Amino acid sequence: MKSWIKYVLMVSFLVPLTLYGQTEICDNGIDDDNDGLVDINDEDCECEIIESVSLIPNSSFEEQNCCPTDRSQLNCATDWIQASRPTTDFIHTCDWLGWDEFPPPQPFPDGEGIMGFRDGRVRNSGAEPFWKEYAGACLRGPLLANSTYRFQFDVGFVSEEASPPIDISFFGTTDCDYLPFGNDQADFGCPSNSPNWSKLAEVTVSASGEEESSWTNSLLEVTPDEDIFAIAIGPDCSPVFNEVSTYYFFDNLLLANIEFFDFQIAEVNHPCSDDFRLSIPYNPDFEYQWYLDGVALDGETTSELSQIHGEGSYQIRIVNGTICRLSTSFEYEIPVFAIPEQVSICQDETYLFGEIELADSGFYLDTFKTVNNCDSIVALDLQVIGAEFDTLDASILEGETFELEGMSYTDPGDYMLSLTSSTGCDSLVLLQLNTFNIYIPNIFSPNGDGINDSFMPLTEEGNIDSYEMQIYDRWGNLIYEGVEWDGFLYRPGVYAYLIDIEFGFGSSKVFWGSVTMVE
Repeated sequence: MKSWIKYVLMVSFLVPLTLYGQTEICDNGIDDDNDGLVDINDEDCECEIIESVSLIPNSSFEEQNCCPTDRSQLNCATDWIQASRPTTDFIHTCDWLGWDEFPPPQPFPDGEGIMGFRDGRVRNSGAEPFWKEYAGACLRGPLLANSTYRFQFDVGFVSEEASPPIDISFFGTTDCDYLPFGNDQADFGCPSNSPNWSKLAEVTVSASGEEESSWTNSLLEVTPDEDIFAIAIGPDCSPVFNEVSTYYFFDNLLLANIEFFDFQIAEVNHPCSDDFRLSIPYNPDFEYQWYLDGVALDGETTSELSQIHGEGSYQIRIVNGTICRLSTSFEYEIPVFAIPEQVSICQDETYLFGEIELADSGFYLDTFKTVNNCDSIVALDLQVIGAEFDTLDASILEGETFELEGMSYTDPGDYMLSLTSSTGCDSLVLLQLNTFNIYIPNIFSPNGDGINDSFMPLTEEGNIDSYEMQIYDRWGNLIYEGVEWDGFLYRPGVYAYLIDIEFGFGSSKVFWGSVTMVE
């Protein structure tokens, strides 16, 4: 009998028992009630979750109406509005990744979508200092008068030349009907040039870190004098007289009441650096506990993590007396991003790619570490110049001249040339020269019969990259500016036009003349 009792007592010590009424202790990393759930994963540890909902809808450009395939397609980003006549760009990894000359820094701060914009631009005709691009949105709820809000956001920079420091401005209006602004005028400038808009705040932002192509997190605070229902974001109002076109990016736009940011997890240092950490603003009245995937991290009981504990979902519990609050999850994953690279070498030369010497044209992949210790997948497109013929396709207007290496060509045809490349290699090039015409009608009839109803330049698809057209009446007054004039509200007669055309092969030309509108 005694041996049987002894056996039962031994088993009871070896096998954990679930006791009636036992509940989970929420910060010890142990499944106290043996239900398979630890700490805040257990419903016993319910705590108010502080939702990180931005008043700006689709704040990271992730929700899509369509996949952008080219520039000026902000309409593909759900709830965003082209606020100005100069158009912003929606960039998404589903297809279009931006302009070749303005590659966005990767990885993106949040998700797969971002927005791109200019502050002034330069064309063949010179600088356009009032060309300013803005994106706008109707807010989820208004910014209330005399309440303080914080606007926190990431700005992307291409390079020191293409993205110098910029004054980011935050504009507001009392009615969503005032979007877009500017009366479709390309040189209208900033929103506050309209009586319906006001500048709420402004902050100077510059590239951060040692890499030219980078993202910078910034913020500004606003206390509006009246209720604000719609916003526009972009550059400040000053004209920009740059010698080159500039370009920037927006992502992760968080707009909320200032009190919310007491519970907002922020990054300390770069996510790839060895001393990367997470933190929230310190409050001496609060008690803190950090969690990874819902399990308490031993010893992590201050407002800032002492170290990162691996990839996963981080949260922090904040206790103030009897009030328990839990931050939303911060998903930490060490970024890995791709850097495309094109390299040309001469025959009989080699290129050192990592620890490998390459001598043949081809496409190669390898992984390197960046300055910030991120894994960088480099996709190398290696071209050995002179190993084979290069083909150059070019198109010119009929009657124009194509210049190449000091030689002029006017007639269409194939030309075999021996050229010295920028790398000093001798190479054979086959120039395939084509010519085309631009047809500008001298008469149109906007009578709704579907034939010649509007006025615009015409050519084969692909020859025109973009164009801007201005129409003047016989007194020299500008009556229309755009890309297709339907003559609406104007009488039949003779009108003058000026059309500035950017061709698909990189040059431009201004055409002028007259067109007759008939009934």
